[in-house]
Amino acid sequence: MEIGEELRTCVVLGGRTFVGKSLVSRLLSLDHWIVRVADSAQQLDLDDRDSLLSKSISDGRASYFSVDLRSYEQLIKAIDGSSVVFYVDDVDSYNDDFFLSYTLIVQGAKNVVNACRECKVKRLVYQSTADVVFDGSRDVDNGDESLPYAWKFENMCTDLRAQAEALVLFANDIDGLLTCALRPSNIFGPGEKQLVPSVIDIAKSRWAKYIIGCGEQVSDFTYVENVAHALVCAEEALCSQMVTVSGKAFFVTNLEPTRFWDFVSLITEGLGYRRSMIQLPSAMFKCIFLYVKWVHTQLNSIKLRHLKGIHSVVRLAASTKTFNCSAAQKHIGYSPIVSMEDGVALTVQSFSNFAAASSYREYRDFNEQSKVDKLLGGGKVADILLWRDERKSFAYFGVLVLVYYWIFLCGNTFISSAAQLLVFVTFILYAYGELPSNISGVKFPKMSASSFEISEVDVKRFSAAIAHIWNRMADVIRLLDQGQDWNTFFKVVALLYLLKWYVFQSLTASIGVAIVLAFTLFFVYEQYEEEIDGIAEILLNFTRALMGFLLKNLPVPVASLLGTNEILHEDDDPPHSKDHI
Repeated sequence: MEIGEELRTCVVLGGRTFVGKSLVSRLLSLDHWIVRVADSAQQLDLDDRDSLLSKSISDGRASYFSVDLRSYEQLIKAIDGSSVVFYVDDVDSYNDDFFLSYTLIVQGAKNVVNACRECKVKRLVYQSTADVVFDGSRDVDNGDESLPYAWKFENMCTDLRAQAEALVLFANDIDGLLTCALRPSNIFGPGEKQLVPSVIDIAKSRWAKYIIGCGEQVSDFTYVENVAHALVCAEEALCSQMVTVSGKAFFVTNLEPTRFWDFVSLITEGLGYRRSMIQLPSAMFKCIFLYVKWVHTQLNSIKLRHLKGIHSVVRLAASTKTFNCSAAQKHIGYSPIVSMEDGVALTVQSFSNFAAASSYREYRDFNEQSKVDKLLGGGKVADILLWRDERKSFAYFGVLVLVYYWIFLCGNTFISSAAQLLVFVTFILYAYGELPSNISGVKFPKMSASSFEISEVDVKRFSAAIAHIWNRMADVIRLLDQGQDWNTFFKVVALLYLLKWYVFQSLTASIGVAIVLAFTLFFVYEQYEEEIDGIAEILLNFTRALMGFLLKNLPVPVASLLGTNEILHEDDDPPHSKDHI
C-alpha cells in the first residue's frame, strides 16, 4: 500500500494470544492500519514487549475491546465500522471441558461470521491449524490442500477447530464477506505456551535421555512472525478479490522440514541441556507413559499437567507431518520472513530463564540423596548400579557377564572355571607389570599395592552391614518365637518359599538373573521412585482392605485362633464411642 493512503480499520480477535500479539505488532509496524485489539481479558495489561502497542494506543492508532466470543453484542461493538477481521484462535485457553470448548470455538465462529455479515465487514481471515487433516494413524508427507478433513481427530480441540474453519470458509461470498483460512504447522516462538514449554519439561524430566521411536520422523514448523506475515498476505490477496483465494484454506510453514528430534535438540541444547541419545520404541513408551499417567491420576499428582505436555510432544515425534506450501506462495504471495535457524535462536533466547543452569536445578535437587542411593550406601557400588557413569557401569556389567559365562556357561565345572579365570587374571597382571612405562608415547602407569587392598573403613562398613542384617534376623526370630505376629510369620514363610523355588531350582539361572536385575531394578526405581511408591501404596491399601474384609468374615473359632477378634473390636470401638456420645 502506498504511503499517504487512507488508514484502514481492522480487528484482531484474540489479539492478546501468542499469535495475536505478533499479528498486532506486524499490523502496527506497517503504518497503514488502525488496529482494534479484541480479547477475553477485562482490561489490557501491557509489558515491556508491548512498547509499540502502548505507543499506538497513546496516539489513537490502536484500541482495546474486551470481547467474549459467546457474546454477540460484544462482537458487534468491537467489529462495527471495520473492514477486515483477523480471527486468531486462543488455543491456550481451551481445556477438557467439551461444552466450554464447543461454545468458544464452534459457537464463537458462528457468532464471528454473523457479526461480520451484519457489520458489512469485507474480509475475514481465520487462523486454523494443519492438524485438521491429520488423524494420528497415518503420516502426512508433503500434503497439500487437496487433503480432506481427517475422519478422526487426535483430540477434541482439533475436531472443533476443523468445524470452525469449515464455518468460516462456508460463509465466503455471502453478504459481500470474503473469507479464507491459514493452516500453520507447529507454531513456535517467544511466548509460546505449548510446544516449547513441553520440550523443556522433557529436558528437565527423566525422559530427557530418550528418543521416542526411530527418530527419523520429519515435521514442519512455523515461526510465529511468519504466521503473522502470512495472515497479512492473505488479507492483501483477498483485497484484490482473487477467486483463487476466497473460500480457500492454505498451509503455511517455514518451508524447512526438520526431523522432530533435531528440533527438540536445537531447543534443549540451546538452553544447556543434554541431547537425547537412547532410542526407545514408541509402543514401549506408550505403555510406560500410560502406566505413569494412571499412577499420577490416582495420586492427584501436580505433575499430571506436565505429563500431558510431554505426551503431546511424543505424539508429534511419532509421526511425519510435512506440508506443501506452494499454493500459499503462488496465490497469497507468502514466503517466510524469519528462517528456521533464526527463529530457533530467538526462541531459545526468550526462554533463557529456563536454562539448565537455573531452572533445571530448581526443578529437581540432584544433591538430595534418593532412597535407593541410601539403600546401596551411597558409595562406588551405588554409582555403578545407578549408572552415574554409563561407560563405567557398562564396563562392570560386561565384566560380570563374561565372568558369569566363564564360570557357569562354558561347560566346565565351577572349580575348573574358577581356576582358569584366576590363571588368566594372574597372567594379565604379570604381563602388565612387565610392560615398560612408556611405549611409543603411550603411558602405562604402574598399579600401586593399595589398588589390591581393602581399607579399614570398607571393612568396618561391611562388618556393620553384616551385623545389621544379623540383628534384623534376630528380631524376626524373636517375633516368631513370641507367636503373636502373623504378619511377620506369613512374610517369612513367603520369602523362604520363594528362595526355595527360585534359588534351588536353578542356581546358574538365578545368578544370571540377579546380575541383570542388579543393574536394572535399582536404576529403574530411582528414575520412577514416585510412581513405583505410588502404585505400591495403592496395592498396599487394596491388600489391607481385602485382608480386613476376609478377617471380618472368618468363622469365630478361626478368628479366635488367629487372634483377630481384638483387632476387629479395636476397629469397631470409635464408632461405638461416637454413638454413646
